[in-house]
Amino acid sequence: MHMSKAVLLSASLGVHAVSAQTPMEKFEFVNFSRVHITDRFWKPKMDLVATTTLRACIYQTETATPRIRNFEKVARKKGEKHEGIYYDDSDVYKALEAMSYSISTHHDSALERKADEWIGKIAAAQLPDGYLDTYFTLNGLDKRWTDVEKHEDYCAGHLIEAAVAYYDATGKTKLLQVAIRLANHIDSVFRLANKPWFSGHEEIELALVKLYRVTNDDRYLKLADWYLQQRGVHSQWGNSGYWQDALPVKEQKNITGHAVRAMYLYTGAADVGSLTGDAAYMNAMKSVWEDVVQRNMYLTGGIGSSGSNEGFTHDYDLPNQSAYCETCASVGMVFWNQRMAQLSGDGRYVDVLEKSLYNAALDGLSLSGDRFFYDNPLASTGQHSRSAWFGTACCPANIARLVASLGNYIYGKSENGIWLNLFVNSNTRLAMGKDSVSIATETNYPWEGNVRLKIDPETPQKFSIHIRIPGWARGEASPGALYRFIQYKQKSIDFRVNGKKTETIMGNGYITINRVWEKGDQVSFSFPMETLKIRAMDSLRNDADRIALQRGPLVYCIEGADNAGSVWNILVKPNTFFHAVPYRILNEPVIALQAAMDQSVPAEGGSQIKIQKKQITAIPYYTWANRGADPMRIWLPDKITSVALNAGD
Repeated sequence: MHMSKAVLLSASLGVHAVSAQTPMEKFEFVNFSRVHITDRFWKPKMDLVATTTLRACIYQTETATPRIRNFEKVARKKGEKHEGIYYDDSDVYKALEAMSYSISTHHDSALERKADEWIGKIAAAQLPDGYLDTYFTLNGLDKRWTDVEKHEDYCAGHLIEAAVAYYDATGKTKLLQVAIRLANHIDSVFRLANKPWFSGHEEIELALVKLYRVTNDDRYLKLADWYLQQRGVHSQWGNSGYWQDALPVKEQKNITGHAVRAMYLYTGAADVGSLTGDAAYMNAMKSVWEDVVQRNMYLTGGIGSSGSNEGFTHDYDLPNQSAYCETCASVGMVFWNQRMAQLSGDGRYVDVLEKSLYNAALDGLSLSGDRFFYDNPLASTGQHSRSAWFGTACCPANIARLVASLGNYIYGKSENGIWLNLFVNSNTRLAMGKDSVSIATETNYPWEGNVRLKIDPETPQKFSIHIRIPGWARGEASPGALYRFIQYKQKSIDFRVNGKKTETIMGNGYITINRVWEKGDQVSFSFPMETLKIRAMDSLRNDADRIALQRGPLVYCIEGADNAGSVWNILVKPNTFFHAVPYRILNEPVIALQAAMDQSVPAEGGSQIKIQKKQITAIPYYTWANRGADPMRIWLPDKITSVALNAGD
């Protein structure tokens, strides 16, 4: 008898499948302000951002650089000139957004006073017609809205995002009113006047959707849609591939150009498609997404291989040592995949979100919280090191706002269901029917695979709980064919309600438990946390004859600091057994992987190579380069001939 893939998969997971078909279902992610996080992995990082990282951002923004000073100059009206780069206002807004999330989660009154101080200076710099951009206000308003590359609407988008976040966190409306006046100005100048225009650096599209959601004024949704419709229809600005303007958004199928701009654009397109019901947006987003994950995504979830355009080149061009993988692009991958997930109810998108979050994005923040990576390579001979700040300082505040807003990505809610997307020790309370339901997640993920959910409805009621089964736990190294596990043995996953095996449905990357829930009910399950070995497809020439390591959602690397300075002459065999051991990188407790592996060294005379055994330690990729500049690599050769490539990654 023929069995569908859904049933077969359910059986392999140890799940009793009662249906082969699970229709796609939309859901909404629960807002960060309603999620309380106590996680041993993420809570210390959120605390670090709320203190050390934001202190660094505040110092750089108002003391070490002229960013806040430019707002003060506008308010003084004394003819002073702008200092810095034309897009520097955006860094103020991103820092404010990160501050907003931390104020909500940490109730820091001093941080809130600092935010209010900044907001007062921003409001004082807004012109009577609603325009707000310190570069053009100080250098000549006659030049405003004349150059699509000058980031005016990009800065406006980040202001809107900060305003919505601050309103969510505090209930205060001063910055929100500034954002509304600026959005109204932009709408009047462009959409209502039907003036040809688009944003050279996308961002405003997704921000306007946030403004629509908080105000319920469809003017902003219409403006977001208008911005999307401007792409691919004007030719006077050129450089079309770089900023995703070669085709109308609804006709785009392939990823091109600047990676961060692409992520922000497609996040906005998914948002607008979801709210307007325009299937053409979603169809285009699916095509572009498949192009990304099947041909243009690193194992870490990073994207954008080239530093020359901070983005994409051609399919399968994924070098390791020269990988750009901008932190902001990985943050954008989290945004985009979140929107794709809630639009479709498809767990593949959260698989990619999780991969980017735990690896390529988190790598951008040091363990000390005050040093950063702009680009995130997958190999190094020791020339890469973290920086305290950058001239173009988009990445520090961007990774800060992502970590601080982690609560946005854990739970989801649909009309008749609750969705568990990420496995983070946390709790929330949701309206369900006429009552509310408290749900708490207990886990030590990503180090351990045990998860327990506690469900407490006010009164017994029937609804579904959807629990994502990560792709790595289903035997998928990536949603596309770029990477595959080798020697993978499927482990069963038992789902129990109150200690008893339960009937479930499997589909779209989630198992679903539908029943009448009562106060005190618990769901328990455990993911197999084994060392997984990965190969890349043949088209990825830089990874030929090499193996990478993963445990849970974490990609591993070997770094010189743990291996007597040697990473380029280590060979791994497919049958190598790795021990998972407690380890520390500075003050960060981690699980390291250790094994006796082959090391190639010159034989006597240096003309030949001999092999000797050496104990090797692999660490989570996000922790590397925290102990000074050091050699590092993710992809390890399994043949002596590959060792000769040395730093040719």
